[in-house]
Amino acid sequence: MAAGSLRHSVAQSWLLLYSCWEEARSRVAGAKDHAVQRKVSRAAEAAGLAMKEAGQMQNLESEGAGRSVSTQTGSMTGEIPRLSKVNLFTLLSLWMELFPAVKSQRQKSQEREEGKHGPLGDNEEMARVSTDEKQVKRTGLVVVKNMKIVGLHCSSEDLHAGKIALIKHGSRLKNCDLYFSRKPCSACLKMIVNAGVNRISYWPADPEISLLTEASSSEDAKLDAKAVERLKSNSRAHVCVLLQPLVCYMVQFVEETSYKCDFIQKISKTLPDTNIDFYSECKQERIKEYEMIFLVSREEMHKQILMTIGLENLCENPYFSNLRQNMKDLILLLATVASSVPNFKHYGFYCSNTEQINEIHNQSLPQEIARHCMIQARLLACRTEDHKTGVGAVIWAEGKSRSCDGTGAMYFIGCGYNAFPVGSEYADFPHMDDKQKDREIRKFRYIVHAEQNALTFRCQEIKPEERSMIFVTKCPCDECVPLIKGAGIKQIYAGDVDVGKKKADISYMRFGELEGVSKFTVTKQF
Repeated sequence: MAAGSLRHSVAQSWLLLYSCWEEARSRVAGAKDHAVQRKVSRAAEAAGLAMKEAGQMQNLESEGAGRSVSTQTGSMTGEIPRLSKVNLFTLLSLWMELFPAVKSQRQKSQEREEGKHGPLGDNEEMARVSTDEKQVKRTGLVVVKNMKIVGLHCSSEDLHAGKIALIKHGSRLKNCDLYFSRKPCSACLKMIVNAGVNRISYWPADPEISLLTEASSSEDAKLDAKAVERLKSNSRAHVCVLLQPLVCYMVQFVEETSYKCDFIQKISKTLPDTNIDFYSECKQERIKEYEMIFLVSREEMHKQILMTIGLENLCENPYFSNLRQNMKDLILLLATVASSVPNFKHYGFYCSNTEQINEIHNQSLPQEIARHCMIQARLLACRTEDHKTGVGAVIWAEGKSRSCDGTGAMYFIGCGYNAFPVGSEYADFPHMDDKQKDREIRKFRYIVHAEQNALTFRCQEIKPEERSMIFVTKCPCDECVPLIKGAGIKQIYAGDVDVGKKKADISYMRFGELEGVSKFTVTKQF
């Protein structure tokens, strides 16, 4: 059913683009005024380019292991709705924009202890760059090579996200795809284009040099937008908007899995008198917050921004209304996933081993960062190929000194989700769970776990002298625990609902007995 829904969604997108192109062509033929004719002709050309770009991305996702070193093929849809890779990278870029501001982490911890902050925190503050940088918006960035994530970054107080990518990756950016949460400024674009990147995708709202703030009343923001367009038109890199409609029932599926995830269930079980509606309340707050940050509320203002940044072809209906709807759907999905790891009262990721608390207390991550990284893993789980249990994992490490990145001393190692081996087609392996009596046709021998994929496709080595950590949306099984320890990972952040359980095909006995690795699970701090 999901495969049919996906094909239907893609077909609708193509029909829309084709109708836009045909309409623009007919308007060119019927226009008497030469100036109008030239303007409409440019819109037709832009619609044609959009069709070509959509086709390229569709082919890239469906080619599988022949050209991709990702953890599975994009063509394997199966029985459940899955998040496309393009939308996954887009959502991760938006989420990286909200990475907790490094400068204020300790200050916020102190204020929270003194009772000056509410229980939900304030991500909106994290998304803004203060004082004299009111015109510059904080920006998230995902660096992708061969459809595999090799970098997660966000702006710092001193550097924009694009410049950070240049410092961190250098010439390795050649042939990479970059996904920005905002259209990058000319200073960033000229450098990343010069590095030979393949594609630059951005969220079609307020750009990095804001056109919404009072400071943008000067001509600087508009001049920068014009410079960006000139760089775009004269470079070989594709600078474009890559937003794909969500497949049918995707939001509903994510909401159901988020509601049933380990973290929500753990809180609800330990608070029997608490109404489970705290999840719904948290989700509504997140929706309002993220819409304020990532969307332009007024349609006319949004159109004005699109025209300024070179997207005038999207300012006419039905493509304008469809664009806004696609953006709202993605923000809804992001808010739904973020609410599955709520910042609720005194709950957080704490070490349950009382003997280790004093030793590792000063080394434990701030709760805001732990929660942020876990939500990265939850987003990755939306790409699962397991119709029963979606699992995501992400590995970070902390260097000895703070870097130029907005993530501070932390840097990305690798990520993954549970999937069948690279290059698989849907019918290659069994998909049955333990309800199937015949053990030969069960899936458990063929699924590659999220932790295994994160370790396999890591983009950097794990250094024994540095503090490395893995964030997993579910308790690591007995198959993965030795791998995590053997890789030299120092900390595990995970759900613990299944700790100590032994099921038909999988066991979770080793996690509780694991020594030498600090384990952080959702618990209440009294």
